[in-house]
This record gives sequence, C-alpha cells and structure tokens, in this order.
Amino acid sequence: MPAPSSLKDVYLDEMKDLWSANDQMTRAVKELSGQASDPKLKQMLEHSVGGIEKHTGILKELIQQCGGQTEPEYCKGMEGLVTEARKHGIKEAAQDPKLRDVEIIAQYQRMTHYGLAGFGTAAAYAKALGKSEDESKLKQAVSEIYKGDEFASKLAENLQQVAAK
Repeated sequence: MPAPSSLKDVYLDEMKDLWSANDQMTRAVKELSGQASDPKLKQMLEHSVGGIEKHTGILKELIQQCGGQTEPEYCKGMEGLVTEARKHGIKEAAQDPKLRDVEIIAQYQRMTHYGLAGFGTAAAYAKALGKSEDESKLKQAVSEIYKGDEFASKLAENLQQVAAK
C-alpha cells in the first residue's frame, strides 16, 4: 500500500485498520465467551459481538462513501492483542473460573481500548475533513464502546472481590 498523500488517505487507512481490528476482535471475543463462567460476563461478551459487527458495518459504509476500496487493511496491533487475549483467557488461563473471568475482562478491555483510540481518531479526521455525518457516526460508536467498557469495569470490580476471597 502506498504512503498516504492526504488526510483523506490517512482517514481511509484508519478505518480499514479498524475494520481488520474489529474482525479479529470479533473472533477472539467469541472464543473468550466460551471460556467465561460468570453469566453476566458471558452475556456481555456475546452482546459485544453484535456491537463490534455493527461498528464494522459503519466503517464499511464510510469507506465506500469516501470512494475507498472496501477491504480491510490487516491490523498487526490487534493481532498482538488477540494473541495475548487467547494466551491469558484460554491457553494459559487460570484454572479457577473466577480468576479466568477476571483475566478475560482485562484482555477484552485491552482490545476495546484499541477500538476506542481508533474510532476517536477517525472521528477527529472526519471532523477535519468536514464530514460531519461521518464524525457523528464515529462518535456514536465511541460512545457505545465506552458504555461497554464501563460495564466491563464494574463487572471486573465485582469479580475481583470474589476472586480475592
């Protein structure tokens, strides 16, 4: 892929990266969900898959509207996060179900924070490019991701107290 020559190119690259990141995260979250023992955690993870897929749809739509090729640009950053999530939440996970749940939440939040940074950056690019409708859609995604992250944090606090006993 050639180096970007405009902010529009950078904007498109960011969204293509996020698309790939979301695809990778979706697969990982489905796997982590299968390892979760806490019903609320399992439900949160399953629900988040739908949110991630919704946000991927928004990215595809915005890329297409900008005239970009509608294909993801492989995200090596999320690849590393997914590798760590699988390691700590599945392959080398704690035997104690509550400890495993705590680890799953930590890994989920690491992946989620990548998305927060990317969607926030893309919204800033959209604003600079005068694409107010794109900005609005991307900021809405950021808001939804934050809500999920807050729920995960509260769930983690409760599970950590249980695991500490």
